[in-house]
Amino acid sequence: MGLSWRWQGSAGAFRATVGLLLLGLSVAQSISPQSCPAAAAPQALVQPHYQDTEGKDSSAGFMAPFVQSFLNTVQPNPFPKDLILKLLKLQDYKQVQSDQELLKEVLVYEVGFLVCVAIGIVYIVLVPVVGFFLACCRCCGNCGGKMYQKQTSSINCRRRTLYWTTFVTTVIILAGNICMFKSNEAVKVCVDQSQVKLNQTIDNIRSFLTAVPQQVNHVVNESFTTVEEVSRNLDAIGPQLGAEVKERFRGTLDPALNSVRLLDQETVNANLQLNTLNSSLAQLQSSTDRLQANVTNVRNQINQTLSKPNCIGCNILQPELQNLKLDTSIDTSSLNEFQSALDEIKKTNLKSQIKKVEDYFHSIPQRITNETKDVVQSSKQMLDNIKTQISQVTNNIPLSALNNVFETLNQAQRQIDMATSEVERAENIRWAVCVALSCVVLLVVVCSLLGLVLGPLGLSPKSNPTERSSTADCGGTFLMMSAGFSFLFSWLFMIAVLVLFLLGGNVYTLVCRPWSNGRLLEFIDTPGLIPGLDIGSTLGLKNNISISAIYSDCEKNQPLWTTLHLNELVNLDDLLNVSKYTQQIQQHFEDTDITLSSVTLLSPEVKNQLSSFPSKASSIDTTAFIQQMNSISSINLNTTAEKLDILANTQPNSDIQKELQNGARDLRQIQADIETTIIPQLKNLNSTIKSLGSIVEKINGTVGEVLSNVGAAQDFLNTNTTQIVKTESRKFMDCQLSYFIMYADWANITITQQVGRCGPVAEAVDSVEFIVCSHMVESLNAFWFSLGWCLIFFIPSIIFVIKLAKYYRRMKYSDVYDDHIPMNHIPRPQMKFS
Repeated sequence: MGLSWRWQGSAGAFRATVGLLLLGLSVAQSISPQSCPAAAAPQALVQPHYQDTEGKDSSAGFMAPFVQSFLNTVQPNPFPKDLILKLLKLQDYKQVQSDQELLKEVLVYEVGFLVCVAIGIVYIVLVPVVGFFLACCRCCGNCGGKMYQKQTSSINCRRRTLYWTTFVTTVIILAGNICMFKSNEAVKVCVDQSQVKLNQTIDNIRSFLTAVPQQVNHVVNESFTTVEEVSRNLDAIGPQLGAEVKERFRGTLDPALNSVRLLDQETVNANLQLNTLNSSLAQLQSSTDRLQANVTNVRNQINQTLSKPNCIGCNILQPELQNLKLDTSIDTSSLNEFQSALDEIKKTNLKSQIKKVEDYFHSIPQRITNETKDVVQSSKQMLDNIKTQISQVTNNIPLSALNNVFETLNQAQRQIDMATSEVERAENIRWAVCVALSCVVLLVVVCSLLGLVLGPLGLSPKSNPTERSSTADCGGTFLMMSAGFSFLFSWLFMIAVLVLFLLGGNVYTLVCRPWSNGRLLEFIDTPGLIPGLDIGSTLGLKNNISISAIYSDCEKNQPLWTTLHLNELVNLDDLLNVSKYTQQIQQHFEDTDITLSSVTLLSPEVKNQLSSFPSKASSIDTTAFIQQMNSISSINLNTTAEKLDILANTQPNSDIQKELQNGARDLRQIQADIETTIIPQLKNLNSTIKSLGSIVEKINGTVGEVLSNVGAAQDFLNTNTTQIVKTESRKFMDCQLSYFIMYADWANITITQQVGRCGPVAEAVDSVEFIVCSHMVESLNAFWFSLGWCLIFFIPSIIFVIKLAKYYRRMKYSDVYDDHIPMNHIPRPQMKFS
């Protein structure tokens, strides 16, 4: 009873301590932050793949710096925005003629071109006139036409000077001619590639226009994904919320259930050990009963021998033989009481108690599902409203305006396809004409080069001018042919130079140069210049958007939200504000009372039975058992046997002696039987009793732990179940709403920073500018610049070749050397120009 009292006092303190610890742990868990399960991240916006349209051909602009420098000198004035606007307001050309002030402004602006045109006209007029008069004079024997050459001491020096000046001039003309061929080919390559590049540009714009609605739809579809994910979570609110609630209960229920399971297992073990002990006791009792019968028989036989009158001194052992017996009785009444205590615990059926609590524990998800059925249904209806609201993004953003751009692109594509054959035909004609011009210039160069090669090869400085070789004379003829071709074609070529100069020069100064510095886009932005070009009103914006601003933003690859100022048209914050729906959902969950019926872990009867178990278990007196077994093991029949042997040796009667010796032998045999049979059984029994005592002590401790843990868990469930369910419900709902907040932030960033990055639009404008200006105009300007270069150097070339030709041609008249100054003999080199 003392043990029981001590247990009840210490168990109460232990239970209170464990209960406080578990409650403190629960409170700490309830206030600790819990992260939401990771939602599926929205898929990143995929930007379309565009074709590369920036492949530059270096041959197209090889002379661009020279030509642009010349044109900037000819036309240094800035872009004439006001002048062009005045011209556009006039109805026809007659009004330009009548408006003298406007005509004066035009002439002043074009004064650089006019000066160049005047110079070209002078060239066109003077070159054929000079050539005609020169031809007439030479036919009359004047202007060097007379086939006579005066021989002086400086003639060789003059010839060499004329030779090298003619050679340098010819090389310069040849360089210009090479530039003509190269620029002409560059124009052809540009025209041939322009259709491909324009088609690539149109395809890029078409890809961009196609991608914008797809990107907007992608953002909207991601909202549907978020709504569907939250809807699935609401459908699975039982398993998800139930798992969290179960996890919160696990910290208190698991120790209680584990201690009950341990008690049940220890009870089973104690019962098995008790059965083993009873079996060992029965076996020991059987063995001792058999030995007791043997001892009784041997004692009776020895008493009969000792009682014979011829047994001398035998009466001394009779008292000892009367006390010779085996006291093998063991008191098992305490075991019976302990067995009854175990049976009472077995009757409580702890496994069924555990099963009841586990069933309650596992039924929490289904209970929550049943409790939240209505609020889940109403919340899913609100989720459908959220989907409808977010889908309005597609309707509010003016994507329909892209269809007009699509139609414009298709018309442009058709016009390009229709004009391709005509452009190719015209380009072939242009290329052939330019090749012919280049070949004529090359003919002049070739004639000059042939004259420069053949003249020195056939010239003998010592020979008489009338006896010059045919080779030298042929060289002089080629030089004259070069001069003749120059006079014949140069003025015609200058007409082509003027036409191309006026066309290409003005295109560069009025289109390409302002296009590159942005003045052209600013001019296009002039209000009223292009009817219907009001992007702001077309999109329904408060303010208009300039083309230059759009190009500037697209050059930075800005999104359409920034470029088109769509924030004036679409209130994105309102469209993506789902809080008005999520607050209703949250309020519905707050108003829903999710209740879980309480569960009794152990009934009061079971607790009473467990509480009384320690007092019943303490009835087992293991010390008494051990003392009884020690008394059995202390039996020693060998002492009595030795006394019988001593007595037998004193007997004169051999029969008495033999009978006493037989009795001693039987006692030793019984003692040997005790040591081989009884002693091992006693040792085994001793071990079983000690093991049972250890189990009893464990059961006592486990019972106390069960009562403490179950009491603390029961108090925790009764006190905190409702609060835990509310806390976890709030966390669950906050997690679902956080998914919408995360989506809204992602959608806002995506629409305002990623949707419709209009870099391809700026690249398309740059591509057209590159094709028109950097290829066509620059190549065309390079051609007339190269041709004009050659024509300018035709003038000194004509002078030099005419003067040089007389040093190689065969003269008709000999010059008489009459100054009486002997000439130095200059040997003729074999392969060296003289």
